[in-house]
Parts: sequence; C-alpha cells; structure tokens
Amino acid sequence: MEPNGDRRVRRRDHLAQKNGDAYLSCSVDELDPWTAWAYKPRTVSLLFIGACFLIWASGALDPEISESGDLVTSVKRGLWAMIAVFLAYCLLQAPSTVLIRPHPAIWRLVHGMAVVYLVALTFLLFQKRDDARQFMKFLHPDLGVELPERSYGADCRIYIPENPSSRFKNVYETLFDEFVLAHIFGWWGKAILIRNQPLLWVLSIGFELMEFTFRHMLPNFNECWWDSIILDILMCNWFGIWAGMHTVRYFDGRTYEWVGISRQPNIIGKVKRTLGQFTPAHWDKDEWLILWWLIAIPTIREYNSYLQDRKPVKKVGAFCWLSLAICIVELLICIKFGHGLYPKPMPKWLVIFWLSIGAALVLFILIWSWKLQQSYSKKRR
Repeated sequence: MEPNGDRRVRRRDHLAQKNGDAYLSCSVDELDPWTAWAYKPRTVSLLFIGACFLIWASGALDPEISESGDLVTSVKRGLWAMIAVFLAYCLLQAPSTVLIRPHPAIWRLVHGMAVVYLVALTFLLFQKRDDARQFMKFLHPDLGVELPERSYGADCRIYIPENPSSRFKNVYETLFDEFVLAHIFGWWGKAILIRNQPLLWVLSIGFELMEFTFRHMLPNFNECWWDSIILDILMCNWFGIWAGMHTVRYFDGRTYEWVGISRQPNIIGKVKRTLGQFTPAHWDKDEWLILWWLIAIPTIREYNSYLQDRKPVKKVGAFCWLSLAICIVELLICIKFGHGLYPKPMPKWLVIFWLSIGAALVLFILIWSWKLQQSYSKKRR
C-alpha cells in the first residue's frame, strides 16, 4: 500500500504529462509567491470576460448600432473578432510547448498566431496577384502598394573628389541607412534564437552570398564589396552576434549544442547533417517581423531537442511543423506572384559558379562518405 499523498502526486504528474502541460507537474506551492497566482487556471473567469467583451463589441443588445455601419466595416470587425476568439481559445486551451517562461500561455498564444498566419497565407495562395494586393489594403491602407527599390552598388567609390560638399558621400549614406539597424537588431535576434557562434557566422556569410546571387532580381541586393564585407559582415553582423550572445550569457541562458557530424549514427545522417550545415535558417535579412521572431523562439528550441533526442522514432514539435508549413506556403506565394516581375535572367557565370560549387560539394560528400564506410568496415573486421 502506498500513501494517498504519493498516489495523488503520481496521478497529477501523469495527467500533466498526458495533457502536455509540463509546467503543471510542479506544485503551485513550489513557485514564487508573487507569480504563483499566474499559474492557476482561470478559464471560466476569462470565458465570462470574453463573453462580455463580445456583447459590447458586437452590439448584440443594441441591434440599431450594428445596422448603422457599412458592409466593409462590419466584415472587418467580424474577421478581427473571429481571430480574437480563436486566439483566446489557444491562450486557454491549446497544448503547451517546451517553453514555460515567462508563461506557457504566451507561447500558446504565439502558437495560435502562427496558425492564423498559415491560414491567411493559404487563402492568399489561391488569389490572383492584383486581387491579393487589394485584399491587403483591407488590413491596412498602406499595404498593397509597390515599394520603390534602391540600388546600393551604382557607385562603389569610397572617395569622390568631384563632390566638394562631401567627398565620402557614399560611405555616409550607407552608414546612416535604415538597413544598418536592421542588420544589428536582426542578428541580435538571430543570436538569441540560435545561440551558437560558429553557426551564426556561417549563416552571416551565407546571407551575403545569397544577396550577391540574387542581386539581378532586386536592386536592394546590389551592394558594393565594402558594404557587404566590411560594413555588413565585419561590423553590423558581428556587433549583433556579439550583443546577442552576451544577452544570452547575461540572463544565464542555455547555449545550444547542435548535433555535430561525427555524432551522426550512419552515413545517411552524416550526409544530411552536412547538407543542412549550408542551409540558412531564414532568408529575410532586411526586416525581422515580430511574429516570425516569436515563432522562431520555440521552433529552434524544439528542433534542437529533436536533434538531441536519441529515440529510434522521433516526432518534431508543433512549432517546427507550423514553421515548415508556413515556409512552404510563403515559397509557393513567391513563385506564383513572382511570374513576370523579374525579367532579368541570372548571369551565366553565376550559374556556372554555383553549379561548380554544388558539384564539388556533392563529390566531396561522396568521397568522404566512401572513406568513412571503408573505415567502418575495417573496424568491424
């Protein structure tokens, strides 16, 4: 016979693991008294508050007010209310993730926002390009308008003698551009997410190579050599990575040890790991959307846990699945809406360059895998 108290504790831990709420496995008494109140469920109270808010916002008790508005306003309010109800449900009832700070409810809310974003992208995928632009205006009047492009590589001279007002005009304009802050804060955020300095440097150089590859498509990617190498990589990206890693260490954050090539159990795993080393985690460096940054925090944590797991049958987390699905739909939207927008073909020398790099990489992996296989065969003998 076991004591009733131990039986209740064991049953409570089992229910917590079954529901995916790992943070509930610890007793509320073990938490800080100032924050323990936040971990007690208040679903019924919030349901009552939400119902009162819907009554006030929809005008259910005063139909004359709701009938006085136009159709567009009513549809907008209805869509936002529908999203708010779904996010409220996710806040209270969605499964918790591996992150419990600052509160599991926050990451449940982010999970709901990711689902809404994925559904909205799927809707846009089935629209025409012009119709999709007009639809974006319903969300905000400034959206749906083609933005002007600016080339940063038209004049790459550092010293301009014929300009008496400012002979270093190109350098000054580049230093005080808004993309300088975008680089710094972007890589500060990436460092907090990835938390591995060698991998961050690989991605930093890889991003500049991607800009160099696709500069024939977007003028913003056309940069001078000193802008890409000195200003972007060696100054802005370095400072952002340095500040991000120091932020992690200041808050005693956990640095991520990504699974190395030598720890992969078989040849296929080593080849997949090698190829994955050269793929960037994100393709957008100009601006870091707040939503993607919030989604990426639990995504990278789940992916790191997935790599470290030694179980024979593994399953990626919900945020990993959502992030991959969002990237797929975003890629399909870019392919569908990008027809005819980039008439300039990629230069032949650039195609030959990347084909040569790809062929050399594949040849290296094949030779390396063959040598590893030979060494394993000798060890077994």
